[in-house]
Amino acid sequence: MEGLSFFVGVIGNIISVLMFLSPAGTFWRIVKRRSTEDFESFPYICTLLSSSLWTYYGITKPGGLLVATVNGFGIVVEAIFVSLFLLYAPAKIRVKTAILVGILDVGFLAAAILVTRLALEGDVRIDAIGFLGAGLNIIMYGSPLAAMKTVVTSKSVEYMPFFLSFFLFLNGGIWTLYASLVRDYFLGIPNGIGLLLGIAQLILYAIYRNAMPSININLVSDSDGLLEQGWQRESLITSSSN
Repeated sequence: MEGLSFFVGVIGNIISVLMFLSPAGTFWRIVKRRSTEDFESFPYICTLLSSSLWTYYGITKPGGLLVATVNGFGIVVEAIFVSLFLLYAPAKIRVKTAILVGILDVGFLAAAILVTRLALEGDVRIDAIGFLGAGLNIIMYGSPLAAMKTVVTSKSVEYMPFFLSFFLFLNGGIWTLYASLVRDYFLGIPNGIGLLLGIAQLILYAIYRNAMPSININLVSDSDGLLEQGWQRESLITSSSN
């Protein structure tokens, strides 16, 4: 059983790496256009925090090496994504992003580490870190819900890329299996939710991938009085990720 759980964990790490990298196309688009357009930074900030806490969890828990290594990779990838956001976002959004990074990825993370190191010990410490990580994982998996609503209303899958949905589905499934083998409920519950959300996204993608998109034309009352035509856009993760 131990050998099987290790094998499943290795497969899970490979899938998680692909999930972390799945928004790369979005950020290549941001770099080429030198604009973050209507994408939001919050999902990537949350994923960075989630990866940091799970790395801490994997380091603290005996036998948690697989969890620590893949989330350590996630820290690097998400830090690059957030940095690109800070580089190419408009000034107002850049300030908002920097504040969120300071509060969540620096302040909250530092407080969580200090409290669990100084005030807790043993299994209680591991459980506290796992509880925090599970909550953030649920937020990470739930972040595409807004994009799912947009897919239904706009009949367009432009802002819900297939590979992100696909790897969220695979990631949720493989880590749910791993959690059941090692009996780790902190890993199992959020990844089980991620598996269900991944299935829902793939079903939506199959329904709307060839649908005719509905176009909204809005007169924007800005200083230039420009007429803008486009989709109503919402953000998604991209892990985590998904």
